[in-house]
Amino acid sequence: MVTAPAEKRTTPNRGWILAALMCTIMLAAMDTTIVSTAIPQIVGDLGGFSLFSWVYSGYLLAQTVTIPLYGKLADLYGRKPVLLFGMIVFLLGSVASAASWDMNSLIVFRGLQGIGAGSIMATVNTIAGDIYTIRERAEIQGWLSSVWGIAAIIGPALGGAFAEYASWRWIFLINLPIGFMAILLLVVFFKEKIERHDHYIDYPGTFMTLVTGVVLVYTLMGLGQRWAFISIPGMGMLLGSLILILLTIRIENRSPEPIMPNWIWKNKILTGANLAVIMMGAAMLGPNMYLPVVVQSIWGLGAIAAGFVLASLSIGWPLASSFSGRLYLKIGFRNTAIIGAIIIIIASIGFILLPYRTSVWFLVVDQALLGAGFGLLSTSVLVGVQSIVAWDQRGVVTGANMFSRYLGQSIGAAIIGGVFNAAMRKHLVTAPAELNLPAEINDVITIVHSQKNTVAVNDYLRHSFYYASHLVWGVMAILGVLSFLFLMFQPRRFPVVKE
Repeated sequence: MVTAPAEKRTTPNRGWILAALMCTIMLAAMDTTIVSTAIPQIVGDLGGFSLFSWVYSGYLLAQTVTIPLYGKLADLYGRKPVLLFGMIVFLLGSVASAASWDMNSLIVFRGLQGIGAGSIMATVNTIAGDIYTIRERAEIQGWLSSVWGIAAIIGPALGGAFAEYASWRWIFLINLPIGFMAILLLVVFFKEKIERHDHYIDYPGTFMTLVTGVVLVYTLMGLGQRWAFISIPGMGMLLGSLILILLTIRIENRSPEPIMPNWIWKNKILTGANLAVIMMGAAMLGPNMYLPVVVQSIWGLGAIAAGFVLASLSIGWPLASSFSGRLYLKIGFRNTAIIGAIIIIIASIGFILLPYRTSVWFLVVDQALLGAGFGLLSTSVLVGVQSIVAWDQRGVVTGANMFSRYLGQSIGAAIIGGVFNAAMRKHLVTAPAELNLPAEINDVITIVHSQKNTVAVNDYLRHSFYYASHLVWGVMAILGVLSFLFLMFQPRRFPVVKE
């Protein structure tokens, strides 16, 4: 067994390092929540409602495919240089996104942000695992998760305020002061000691992993949107993805230091945990993508109010993450994660049961419950998989776990986006002729918020949004059940490596 460096539990300035990690996470957290409530204004300025999901998807695509690479590099060369590089790229992408001139340019620059975010998501949790013990990690994950809660409250408020009273472009520029503070804290306080060794750089494997990841995630996100699920282009892309996966596996099996070692997928615990996290990540996209749009379109809330509804997801998440430590130390990582999956299922069913006319407070409570389920599942699984490997494998394992979450979000963007768009398109096509509605969904947001609509048009479109969103909540419930089933096949107790 390879042990971690001795200084990892006596790292000085751990409080300042944690503050740096929280600032770093704030970049990714704010970028997610602050964009959501400004989507209608961005679409109104740049156009292209049918492309708006790619504002998320392009970011997710770049972030997801680079996470495994960053995780491996962090094991080889240290966490600090990898994280600093990613943060600089993220800030460059933020400036470019603020300067976007149309929806296509915004999607491209969001992809640049995603390349930087891949480093953040791969290394922050690895550093936390390095400098804190198993008993401490749940509390630390609670602190890190609390950043998402803070961002979920501040982000939508800022996003809505910028969108309504200034310019949506400020939602990207706000990243700059936060990023500079995080970089300064890391440079000053995080002193990493790495034993230097000669390493083999797996260039063929790196290239094939990135290409395969891009094609696979792009295919998943395009199904149901760019091409039909059952179509020649869709089937062709799936077949091409499968061929690339097989080629990548073959190349990686021959590499002395593969980017994604095959022992990760041969380990029953890691495989089951990652599959459960994939389902969780897919379920997360339901409220993130469509809840702000739905509450603005059905209940007529403003952007700021819609942001606070979305923010309630992150109230339960950090609280549950902090509490998960007590649970997994008593009942184990698997059972704690199973409780989280059950809560996700219950919360999804709660969304399905919401009537057309309901109090916004029911949405807030259900969102907080959903966040608690995500917090219990994600924290127990992450700490669990980190705890069964040694220091020099923790970056790869953490990267694989985060890769699974964001691969799941890419799958969720494909499935949930396809379901929602198909449902809305069906309602538009079958709408009464006298309503004079378009057959496509590009202009739906503009029509819904128009002051010139008749009562009949508004009522029909709101019911269409209500019906389509309920299909999304149904998909979330199914994904929660799948996550539960994958966890049930896990061993009750994980074989923890002594530290």
